Amino acid sequence: MNIEPALAALAAALRGEGPAVELSAGEDGSPLVTLVETGVEDAAVVVRTSGSTGTPKATVLPLDALAASSMATALALKGEGQWLLALPVQYVAGVQVLVRSLFAGTRPWAMDMSSGFTPEAFTAAALELTDKVRFTSLVPTQLQRLLDAPSAETLAVLRRFNGILLGGGPASPALLDTARDAGVRVVTTYGSAETCGGCVYNGVPLDGVEVKLAEDGRILLGGATIAAGYLGAPDLTAEAFVEDGGVRWYRTNDLGELDENGKLTVLGRADDVVITGGVKVSAAHVQSELERLDGVRAAFVAGVPSAEWGQALAAYVALADSSPQGIEGFMAGASWAPLLGAMAPKTVLAAGDLLMLPNGKPDRLSMTVRLTELHQGK
Repeated sequence: MNIEPALAALAAALRGEGPAVELSAGEDGSPLVTLVETGVEDAAVVVRTSGSTGTPKATVLPLDALAASSMATALALKGEGQWLLALPVQYVAGVQVLVRSLFAGTRPWAMDMSSGFTPEAFTAAALELTDKVRFTSLVPTQLQRLLDAPSAETLAVLRRFNGILLGGGPASPALLDTARDAGVRVVTTYGSAETCGGCVYNGVPLDGVEVKLAEDGRILLGGATIAAGYLGAPDLTAEAFVEDGGVRWYRTNDLGELDENGKLTVLGRADDVVITGGVKVSAAHVQSELERLDGVRAAFVAGVPSAEWGQALAAYVALADSSPQGIEGFMAGASWAPLLGAMAPKTVLAAGDLLMLPNGKPDRLSMTVRLTELHQGK
């Protein structure tokens, strides 16, 4: 995959020698470069939000925010090294692999994604790395695929990474346990395009990043890595970004808790509370309970319209055994339903994988539509 044009354009933008750069992916996954006039001073990168819950927004990232993010990442990972690009470049985690490499003066390597993400392609790309200090960014679905019956060669390259940043969504405890037992050094990250990507590592804010909770429990992220706003959308910018106490804050749509040491635990989306039969239920909690079940690789839970309940809990479940017999057995047995009690989903769709966006995040909208259709068709 040819990343040279993207690196050249990003380098010029980071030197202040041209307009901001927005990357997209060509047919073979190679980055396509678009130069964007933003009207924002020192704007270097424009990156789209994932669109997992609505229309993607074009987020403007200034040079200072990207530099602060790269420096803080290097401090947290205890070094600058060579990065492997294994994510689409149009999303913040992908473009940040290239940006961090430019700031560090190291040569990134890009895996062949023309046939999608496969353990074989990832392993082949990782074998091309030459630096002793190595990093990559993955989403949980990718790591799960790498650790499902991995070859000896795949395990070896995974163990050689000094750190694997894991973000884009919550990772199940089972996946993290599997990675730890395999000797893979995983760093869970929390952040978004509006924060130059992950800005909280293993629950701890990066240097220069601040975290606080609003009165309703919503997570606010502030400090040096915050975006300038959304391109051509002043109302959305004013709604999402605020100045308070001399700090620029981004208001997320997630709920969280902070312990006495300031460590953050993300509890789930603020809009994931489902009121079913007059009872408030956290979809994120039901999802985590489903993911604890034997044979369940991942789950997504949402509320769907219901004439009887107002809203009904519905679940899209990815099974380790996705054969017709495996799916039939899971659906027919339903031995797990009594364990969840009133939280048991009224509608369940079992498959081999969740529906995913190109950046590896769950496609919440598409799965909610499928679940709504299934529930209403009962």
